[in-house]
Amino acid sequence: MTQDAAPQEIRDRAAQIALAVFDVDGVLTDGKLYYAADGTETKAFHVQDGSALKLLRAHGVEVAIITGRQSPMVARRARELGIKMLVQNAGSKADALAGLLARHETLAALPLSRCCAVGDDLQDIELFGRVGLAISVPNGHPSAQRSAHWVTQTAGGQGVAREVAELILRSQNSWTYP
Repeated sequence: MTQDAAPQEIRDRAAQIALAVFDVDGVLTDGKLYYAADGTETKAFHVQDGSALKLLRAHGVEVAIITGRQSPMVARRARELGIKMLVQNAGSKADALAGLLARHETLAALPLSRCCAVGDDLQDIELFGRVGLAISVPNGHPSAQRSAHWVTQTAGGQGVAREVAELILRSQNSWTYP
């Protein structure tokens, strides 16, 4: 993604972001669920997304994961990346975000306009309507795409967090790479 790939309005919104919230299935993964014969579930996470989430945190942008499903792999991935703000099995992602903000003293006064939400499906739309920057993916549900401010070029599971991190950090003049 080049710095000029996003319209100025999107870059202006991204410049204000202090917390980026990511969905899992369809955003950090390709949305497919794999079940082994013994019933265990597996997911594939893109390594560039992990680096990007760490990069956001290193530049002062907090990261949270809110998902509607419950999965030990998601908890493990969050631990590996040092992400402490994780909500699984969320009925309402908007309520889950409000709860996260209330529980974290440093974020309690953060206005929702300084939050970014990245999602791909119908359950993300309510959250999209509350945050300052709503981002969907090209393989997301058309209603989610229409409700978002921006749709990434990268498909879910293929490095979406990397693209979002670059957008935010470039917009905040914190991107130090060519």
